[in-house]
Amino acid sequence: MDPKHTQLPARLHDIRKRIEGHARAYGLDFFDTVFEVLKFDEINMVAAYGGFPNRYPHWRFGMEYERLSKGYEYGLSKIYEMVINNDPSYAYLLESNADVDQKLVMAHVFGHVDFFKNNFMFRHTNRKMMDQMANHATRVRRYQDKLGVEMVEDFIDRCLSLENLIDYQAPYVKRRADRSARDEEPERKMAVGFKTEREYMREYINPAAFLEAQQKRLDAEAAKKKKLPERPERDVLLFLLENAPLERWEHDVLSIVREEAYYLAPQGQTKIMNEGWATYWHSKIMTEKALDASEIIDYADHHSGTLATSPGQLNPYKLGVELWRDVEDRWNKGRFGKEYDECDSFVQRRNWDKKLGLGRQKIFEVRKHYNDVTFIDEFLTLEFAVDQKLFTFGYDEKHQRWEIRDREFRKVKEKLLQMLTNFGQPVIAVEDGNHENRGELLLAHRHEGVDLKLDYARDTLRNLHSLWRRPVNLVTRVEGRGMLFHFDGKEHSERRADL
Repeated sequence: MDPKHTQLPARLHDIRKRIEGHARAYGLDFFDTVFEVLKFDEINMVAAYGGFPNRYPHWRFGMEYERLSKGYEYGLSKIYEMVINNDPSYAYLLESNADVDQKLVMAHVFGHVDFFKNNFMFRHTNRKMMDQMANHATRVRRYQDKLGVEMVEDFIDRCLSLENLIDYQAPYVKRRADRSARDEEPERKMAVGFKTEREYMREYINPAAFLEAQQKRLDAEAAKKKKLPERPERDVLLFLLENAPLERWEHDVLSIVREEAYYLAPQGQTKIMNEGWATYWHSKIMTEKALDASEIIDYADHHSGTLATSPGQLNPYKLGVELWRDVEDRWNKGRFGKEYDECDSFVQRRNWDKKLGLGRQKIFEVRKHYNDVTFIDEFLTLEFAVDQKLFTFGYDEKHQRWEIRDREFRKVKEKLLQMLTNFGQPVIAVEDGNHENRGELLLAHRHEGVDLKLDYARDTLRNLHSLWRRPVNLVTRVEGRGMLFHFDGKEHSERRADL
């Protein structure tokens, strides 16, 4: 891409200044933001790389580019905005967009960057990730030049299949002791042999070979007692980095995959909040400040497309913006606190308005301290669920169709929280790195009512084995029974297990 080509023309530069001024006037606080203008094929290329202009070479990026390109050519999809959590932040505008769309995208981007800068989930992320991604690309290309593309790509495939086996809460919760404390070895027990009252007899009663054998036995017993890991380790990739017999280049590639997984994780953990926040602000800026009369119809058409819901899908833009508006409205009207919660009159609750005007202050506070799980858990109310007509659904095998399962508020909320917790993925932890004292890896699945997909589980064991290079085990529940799945490098086996 030609840097000169991507710079903002004077017309868009003026629009950017106006939109940024409106955003700051509303109280948004964001990093400097660099906008670049790209053609449709260029923006598809950047989108295929996850928004970064430079990533390590891998076939999945080419596959994603083909999907995006065909979607654009056939009129099935169009990328309106992309923004990167970086300082300065980078955002991309599609060259063919009308001015009204460029305004909308800029307003939306400033909302995102405000969220990146201020939400606690992003505090640990690398704010120079554009440079770091380029560094990752250079390192992987070097390995491919030295070892061959196929070998490195095959290893990356296996690492990517395990990239969700990290501890998503690790940046915010201290689960491990400090390294200095972990490195402190317990005092070694020394072999003393049999007691003797005569010193000159000691070497005859306790010969060197006997003491050496006794010391080996004591060391072996101490090794058995020292469990690896000391407590269940949810960051499986970290455990592999610290303990698996990886070659130096394999260790480096796995660390790259893990680092990028942790960088991207907060975006998934705040998807509803983040998209809702950006949509809230682009709606506010556009309708109150930035729209010209001639642009209203086009804006309404494109904005309604953003908030449209599709069968079988949760639209994070729609749910997020409606919940932000509900929080603002409740705190403006005083619909919170002990008095409101204890009111059992539906009519009174509907008409409740103490005119407190605290809504704007509250949403800025929430934007700072919550993620999707806590946001939904704290602020999704019965009234909101009724107003938005929320329900759970499932497939009816008898009638061969999708049907509404439940409209009960508690079940709707539980289903939402279940989808969001750990991204709806199973919680897996390393239980033992020396299972049955044979150097085997033992992982445990924390069963929460949903059985594992066994074909996925077997593929995961196969890929873990390729890194651990010893047999790998996984204990879980299947149809209420404890089961242990085993892969020794050649074949899978399973047996009953006591849980």
